[in-house]
Amino acid sequence: MKAFLLAAGKGTRLQPLTLHTPKCLVPVGGRPLIEYWFDLFEFHGIDEILINTSHLAEKVRAYITENSRGLRIKLTFEETLLGSGGTIKKNWDFVRKEEAFFIFYADNLTNIDLGKMAGFHNEKKIDFTLALFKVPNPGECGIVELDEDSMVVSFTEKPENPVSDTAFAGIMLSTGALADFFPERDIFDLGYDVLPRLAGRAAGYITEDYLLDIGTREKLYQAEEDIKNNKFRIMMNWSGMIK
Repeated sequence: MKAFLLAAGKGTRLQPLTLHTPKCLVPVGGRPLIEYWFDLFEFHGIDEILINTSHLAEKVRAYITENSRGLRIKLTFEETLLGSGGTIKKNWDFVRKEEAFFIFYADNLTNIDLGKMAGFHNEKKIDFTLALFKVPNPGECGIVELDEDSMVVSFTEKPENPVSDTAFAGIMLSTGALADFFPERDIFDLGYDVLPRLAGRAAGYITEDYLLDIGTREKLYQAEEDIKNNKFRIMMNWSGMIK
């Protein structure tokens, strides 16, 4: 199975760490953040990944050259950031022939069971599934409202008046129908420009697995403590390879 790993951000909230280290290579528990994504991909049989780069792209390329772990990784460079949606649109040929594919925001540390998420997606027989989780700060996230059948009623990025505490986890399982919702411009964001348009067409999979957006120094310290205290680990009783 194929996946996009969106990793081109500058990581400004993590400065000065990210002045000389790309965000996806910031050490977490003694390992670059991207290594935890590779663990997840290997376990679930996702073996072909497109990673976008921009800030300190040469360091990402050098690291991947030495540490691809047998994964088939395609790197793309964005001199001007295209946004999460623009990256997927520009590289649509990567998934054009795929029945389904994943989209991941590389900012996160997670051990989400992708097998369960894929099973949920297949049972719903829909085009899009968004991974969701409960948050204490809904005004800072992309907030999703669900109906009784777990279908997305609304999606609002960083709302002033959140309708729920259920947030987008930066993980999406999609079909080729996603291209129908791209705006005509080349630079755009999934959260602001695409996901709100999927209301009624997407389902929400609420996960209780570990997920933390490592966007600030405080969250990075929290991740370090969680790894040290075994609150985060790769769960070997997952459902395993996606089918």
